[in-house]
Formats: sequence, C-alpha cells, structure tokens
Amino acid sequence: MAQAAETARTVILTVDDDPGVSRAVARDLRRRYGAAYRIVRAESGESALEALRELKLRGDPVAVILADYRMPQMNGIEFLEQALDVYPGARRVLLTAYADTNAAIDAINVVDLDHYLLKPWDPPEEKLYPVLDDLLAAWRTSDHRPVPSTKVVGHRWSARSSEVREFLARNQVPYRWYSSDEPEGRRLLAAAGQDGQRLPLVVTPEGAPLVEPDAPELAARVGLATTPTAEFYDLVVIGGGPAGLGAAVYGASEGLRTVLVERSATGGQAGQSSRIENYLGFPDGVSGAQLTDRARRQAGKFGAEILTAREVTGLEVNGAARVVRFSDGSAIAAHSVILATGVSYRQLRAPGTDGLTGCGVFYGSALTEAASCQGHDVYIVGGANSAGQAAMYLSRGAKSVTLLVRGPDLSASMSHYLIQQIGEAPNISVRCGTVVDAAHGDGHLEQLTLRDVESGATELVDAQWVFVFIGAAPLTDWLDGTVLRDRRGFILAGPDLTPDGRPPAGWELDRPPYHLETSVPGVFVAGDARAESAKRVASAVGEGAMAVMLVHRYLEQS
Repeated sequence: MAQAAETARTVILTVDDDPGVSRAVARDLRRRYGAAYRIVRAESGESALEALRELKLRGDPVAVILADYRMPQMNGIEFLEQALDVYPGARRVLLTAYADTNAAIDAINVVDLDHYLLKPWDPPEEKLYPVLDDLLAAWRTSDHRPVPSTKVVGHRWSARSSEVREFLARNQVPYRWYSSDEPEGRRLLAAAGQDGQRLPLVVTPEGAPLVEPDAPELAARVGLATTPTAEFYDLVVIGGGPAGLGAAVYGASEGLRTVLVERSATGGQAGQSSRIENYLGFPDGVSGAQLTDRARRQAGKFGAEILTAREVTGLEVNGAARVVRFSDGSAIAAHSVILATGVSYRQLRAPGTDGLTGCGVFYGSALTEAASCQGHDVYIVGGANSAGQAAMYLSRGAKSVTLLVRGPDLSASMSHYLIQQIGEAPNISVRCGTVVDAAHGDGHLEQLTLRDVESGATELVDAQWVFVFIGAAPLTDWLDGTVLRDRRGFILAGPDLTPDGRPPAGWELDRPPYHLETSVPGVFVAGDARAESAKRVASAVGEGAMAVMLVHRYLEQS
C-alpha cells in the first residue's frame, strides 16, 4: 500500500509555452499514465522550475521531464540544464521540430538528454508511449530516492558561511541554505543550542550539528573521502583541477593504483567557471561544475581514490619511493608523483579588501552567490577568460555588470568569442585602464574607489558585489628546495631544465628529464603550475594524460 501511495505521488512534468500544445501533451500523458502518476504541466521554463522546487521541498519524486525546445526567455535546453540541478535522477526529453534536431543532438552533451521527440507525435501509441514506457522503466530500476541533504545556517555577509557553501557546492554535496535571521534558520539554531553568534551551523544528514567546521572536519562528516586506503601507490596526483583529474582518469584506467589528493574541491579554477565554450566536444558549452562532476565520476569508475580537504606540505625522495607529506603529519608514498596543483587568483592589494573578503569581495566566480546578485550592480575585476565567463553568467540576473580591466582592451588575454559575446550583452560594460583603489563598507562591501591608471583620477561608486580574476599565482611554495621553479614559482620541466643541453644539478640518471618531468626523477608536472603552460582546460587535460604516459615510461626503466 505504501508503495502504491509513493507511485501516485511520482510526477511526470511537461513544459511548453504554447497552451494548445501544452494541453495536448498533458492530455496524452494522463490518458496513459494518469492512474499511476501525477501529471504536472507548465507554460514557461521559469514556472516549471518553480514547480520543480516546490515538489522538491515536499519530497515528491519526479520521474520524467518533457520540455519544448523553442520557448522564449529560456529555451528547453537551458531549462533542462537547470532542472538537472533540482532533480538529477529524472529522465529528460526534449520536444522539438524537425528543423531543430541538431539542437536536440547537441543537448545530449549539455544536459545528458535521454531522448528527443519530434512534434507532432501522433499517434502517441507509436511515437510517444513506447519512449515514455522505457524511460519510466529505467527510472524505476534506478535509485531515485531523495538524498538526505546537509543543512547550512548562516548569514548573507558571513565570510565563513560563504566559504562553506562554496566548498559543498564545488564538491557536489547536496545542501539546503537557511538564513540565520529567518524562522527556519532560527529554529535550527535553537535546536542545536546556538544563539547565532558563531556561524555557519552545518547540520549533517544524520542530524549532527557542526559549528564553524573547518574543511577537513566538514569533508569527513558529509561523506567525502579524506583518508587514503593504502600507504603505497603507483601514482599520487596532487591537485584536482582538469590536469589532475585527467591524470587520475588515465592513470587508473591504465592499471596504475592511483590516488588524487585535493586540498579544497576538485575542478580547480575551471570548476568555478559558469560556462566553458571552447572545450572540444561541447559545442553549446559546459559548466565547470558539470565537467568536474563527470571527470570525478569517471576517475572513480576506473578505481582512482580521490581525497578531499587534504593539504600536502612536503615531497621527499626516499630511494625509489616518492613520499608525500600532509599537514597533519601523516604521509603516503608512491613510485611516481604528478604535480597538478594549479594556480590561485592573486589577491587585490587595495585598502579595505582583506576585511571584506567573503562579504562582498570574492575571488573567482563564487557561483553560490550568483542568486543574491539578482537585480544588483556587479563589478568584475580582470580581463581574461574567467572574468569574461563570469560576466556572461552574472549578466543573466544582475542589473548591470561592469568589467574593470587594467589594460587598454580585452584582446590581450580574452578569447575572441567571449569578447564578441560581451560586446553584444546589453547590460555589460567594459572600463579599460581602470583599477580598484579601495573598498569600503561596514561588515559588507558598500562602495568601491576606482582609479584611472593614466590620469590618476578617482571615482567613488556604490557596489555590493565584486568578483576578482587578476592573474594566477602558482600553489608551489611547499615545493621550495625540492623541485626547480622559475622566479614566479612555476615548476620547470623537460627542456626548460636543460637550456644549455646539460641536466639540472643533482640529476643522477643517464638520460635527460622527460618532457613533463621535473628536476626530481619520477615527479612530473601538468597543467597551470608548469612554467609556460597554456592556461587552458584542454591543454591541462592533455598534459595530465601525457604525464601518465611518461610515468609508464619511467616505471618501465626504473
């Protein structure tokens, strides 16, 4: 009886902006499935998303979502992409005209589309019902039960609250956000015996309260792996950006016992990108979170271990072993190591910015804050691709987006396609030759002082949100004295170690370093941390794969 009740609450949702078509779809669905499923219809992407959110709050499962491709404001692919975040287990169908079949095929890459149906689908007994029968059968055999979510109680202008939300989001940990000054947030604080002075409060799916948890504690309590299962591996990959994930996938798939160690969240800077449009195989673009999630699952499928919130503080050579030391004093060892530590955004040095970090001043996209920017004026500091991608994403809801660029134009560091998109966006403006001179605010950002780099003239502007993308600093200080780096801290490898044809000091092998090999044999580098790297997702993934090939060569000759 309970199972029948659960099935009766299961939803099939359809959305089409044409009322006649919307009613026809719902009519055909009710005729076949109305006795066992609840049919919900909507006439816009926004109203359908609102319906999905309400269903989610009530705990009602959604089995299939059918969306028309040609809808104003939000087309079917854009809607399904957002619906994927609310109900990732629902089967997705795109309704399309014959002229739009290419878009439907492209959607397979963007939203993992399960099927597309050409309109009209008459007779439904031949063209609609067999497809839905198969999708419902597949959904019923999958584990579609609601996943208990983590609850986070915090304040809008709490820097630590923002960090925790970003950590959970980037690690694909489901969570619900409650403001500390709203009734449900206050109820959760009271239940945990807290007065709201120390935030955030994190309540695990098991109901355990954590007050201001640090990253290792949070990771361990929400189900992320933090402890290695062995003491010795074939390959340790340090860093979980595109290069590290690429190395983990190729290393594990080729039989190497592989562990990837990430200090914060997999994906690196690319994982924070709202949309990557120049990566091979994704003609409509892919978000950094989607690409990261797929790569992480792919690495896990081949047997790679992924450790999160583990900070590496040292690398030592012990005979044939390479020993990786953690900040808590523990260590693991391996035959080989790939350094894929990536880079971090440089910090603004303007007065006032340090105290407002996380309270209106953010480094990187901080996509968890995007919803709060709706209808506001947003400033973005930087002129490279990451800044451009963030500008395009935030412009969807912000009142205005202003790019502050130190240089004379965007062409020096931004891809041409992004420059074109920014030029066509009506609410994005670009101020070249402009820098942030100071940030002002009491508890949160309220104003910025902007300075013209040529004239020195300053201007005070109202601002609650500024996102900073001002160049990259390599995360390699912990390698000082172990591997050779250039004057900026980027790791030297391969030919860069032998500019005069002689191996680096201390090199004991009778061969020169391989292409991506550092000054320590068996230790390789891939991605943005390498000196003179391309700083693109595709090249980072490629270097991760190439590094594994060179690891095999090293192991064969050791």
